[in-house]
Amino acid sequence: MNARRWRPLLPALSILLAACAGTPSQGPRRAAIKKPVVVVNHVTPQPVTPPSISVPEVTDFWPQMRSSFAMSDCDADPAVLAWAQRYTKNPDHFEDQLRQAMPQLIYVHEVAERYGVAGEFALLPWIESGFQSLPGRRNRPAGMWQIIPMTANKMGLRVDGRFDARLDVDASANAVMKLLSHYHDTFDDWRVVDYAYNTGEFNIEKLVGKYGTPPAQPVIPRLPVKSGTKEHLTRLLAMACVVREPERFGVSLPTISDEQHLVQVSISQSMPMAKAADQAGLPVSTMKDLNAAFRGNTMDAGAVSYVLLPANHAQQFRDSLLQLPSAADANVTQPAEDALPVTAESGDSTSPKSRTNEKTHTVKNGESLWQIARRYSVSTKELQRWNHLHGLALKPGQVLKVSGGA
Repeated sequence: MNARRWRPLLPALSILLAACAGTPSQGPRRAAIKKPVVVVNHVTPQPVTPPSISVPEVTDFWPQMRSSFAMSDCDADPAVLAWAQRYTKNPDHFEDQLRQAMPQLIYVHEVAERYGVAGEFALLPWIESGFQSLPGRRNRPAGMWQIIPMTANKMGLRVDGRFDARLDVDASANAVMKLLSHYHDTFDDWRVVDYAYNTGEFNIEKLVGKYGTPPAQPVIPRLPVKSGTKEHLTRLLAMACVVREPERFGVSLPTISDEQHLVQVSISQSMPMAKAADQAGLPVSTMKDLNAAFRGNTMDAGAVSYVLLPANHAQQFRDSLLQLPSAADANVTQPAEDALPVTAESGDSTSPKSRTNEKTHTVKNGESLWQIARRYSVSTKELQRWNHLHGLALKPGQVLKVSGGA
């Protein structure tokens, strides 16, 4: 049993053992799975920028992610297990790194679901960059997906002196998931999709044409590709393996509150990044990290019409925009429409008359209550209360109130 896993529970266990000596313990494996999650939920610091009376709702993202996986598990290949053990060799470091990546990971996973892409590919930035928006020089790869300029151009991503969309979480995630969906339409095998992403569609197309679609076994296809391409797939499956069975590797998967999820906020005029950060109540470094696609120190509304912010800072930023001089106010989008979805489409059914009091949204096929809450920077509990919902189930065409207006 990994002693590190029990360290946060020692005080509580001491009291329990003193009161109930001789009571049989629960199975060790079950306790190892459940207790780290409970501990994380209680010790995660709450956002302190806006005053809060109640504890923010915490969404358990990991079961949702596991249910979207489509490839093999931990024991499919010894190399997969070896890489999973390598990732988690230092559990504290692994958990800290994953916790920092959580807002981007959740955002990317939602995009993957919209395109019908296997959930493992939401972990692709972990393999490429550790979810870091790495800048590129000249023709070098950039962003958390490590895309070269030529590929970015083919994917429709803007790369110029004002804006590098490879570093934009939303634009790059949508472009990559669209590409992966196309690869799957072509090859009908998610393993081959990963090969194509790593070494190029044309190269894999030739190999599949010559050798045929690889069989289910071995899990790492024996197509004659470079060793690095095979390792790329192995590492992706290994990271998914850790998500499947974190207790097997002595780690606890972090959890973040709904208020820490990333949302889009519309902008209509450029401003210094420092000013934008001040209006959002964020450190300048955080504002730049979340919106790394902007070149220099200016938030350029001529390059893109939104910024990404944690949900608990989005309202403050919107309120600041509404206080701009009247000449600019005419071009600022109303606050209820500022939080955009992860795609460019809005798709709500609000009439001009209803905007004065309340905002509504018509549920699309496949949309979840969590996705809609994130889009409008509200909690799922608020949506349930406003719409008298007793569960999470939604029906396409259902009209929801997404603001508290009367």
